Amino acid sequence: MNVKWANRIEALPPYLFAEIDAKMDEMKAKGVDVIDLGVGDPDIPTPSNIIDALEIAARDPGNHRYPSYVGMLSFREAVSNWYNERFGVDLDPVTEVLALIGSKEGIAHTPLAFLDPGDVALVPNPGYPVYSVATTFAGGIPYDLPLLRDNGFIPDLDSIPEEIRNKAKIMFLNYPNNPTAAVSEIGFFSEVVDFASKNNILVCHDAAYTEIAFNGLQPPSFLQTEGATEVGMEFHSLSKTFNMTGWRIGFAAGNKNAIAGLGKIKTNIDSGVFQGVQYAGIEALRNYSLGLDDRRKVYEERRNIFCKGLDDVGLRYYLPKATFYVWFETPEDISSQDFTSRLISETGIVVTPGNGFGNYGEGYIRVSTTIGTKRILDAVERIKNFKI
Repeated sequence: MNVKWANRIEALPPYLFAEIDAKMDEMKAKGVDVIDLGVGDPDIPTPSNIIDALEIAARDPGNHRYPSYVGMLSFREAVSNWYNERFGVDLDPVTEVLALIGSKEGIAHTPLAFLDPGDVALVPNPGYPVYSVATTFAGGIPYDLPLLRDNGFIPDLDSIPEEIRNKAKIMFLNYPNNPTAAVSEIGFFSEVVDFASKNNILVCHDAAYTEIAFNGLQPPSFLQTEGATEVGMEFHSLSKTFNMTGWRIGFAAGNKNAIAGLGKIKTNIDSGVFQGVQYAGIEALRNYSLGLDDRRKVYEERRNIFCKGLDDVGLRYYLPKATFYVWFETPEDISSQDFTSRLISETGIVVTPGNGFGNYGEGYIRVSTTIGTKRILDAVERIKNFKI
């Protein structure tokens, strides 16, 4: 039997991190001691109070049945309370908060809710690949918002042509940013609100990294901006803040019509987040500062170690104020892909080529510091011996 793939997936490039995993497995099979700086998957264990909450909830038979599609009200109330405590934002937990099976799931389903075939989505480039892929799945057309060094990796909204503004229905943003680690100020978010309001564009802000920041910095929520809930919604994940990547829980918050639209997609596609995990999420959000500074210090130490190594070999980078990523430039006359291939072949170090996040990422490399500090030190020593 000839099983033919649908056109929508036939044209897709391999998912970036799946490709990296394949190369890593190949090197491991050769006996190479691989150091994986590729995927942003925290190595620090989930805090014990969150694990304890899951254990208690998992033993309750009442939590073994289908959960609510939109999330337990108690979980959504915990989200609302967290927004108020952390950002000073008031949200109605009934209409302005939606539980997600991780923020990736919500982001991937968003274009299905708001794009018709031929509609445009404004997507950052370089950016999280799901923004563009999900847009294509929905029959939409991704339009790149270049994130350039000279603009501090913030898009220039004034450069978007009028014909694109007229066709655009949604705009994805992400600050603190993956992959560049750039941080936005409230002033830029104010520009976004004005732009979205004038052009009737729904803002979809991916805020997964707001809690991983250094030197006392507290990155803002888009929803803090005056008028933001009139034009947008925000995605958060418990994965990065609480080291819960495998737990698959996050939430969307903001404009009630946008939340309702995304919720309608979800009721037809999934069956909600396991209630035991939601109870763990409640515990995490109620005690969100517990141990958070210690985790930030670990990432800050690793950032400093790796950046010192880049200094020693003369590679230019942008000192991250937030996230656990380092975004650095490749040497002249070598592409991101070639640098990545040579690095793993000659040193056993896995990094992510910048062009995997879009063509404007060419000439850059992203490193994730979500491995043990000793391994970061080992990686730095290998890079120092790498014949750049």
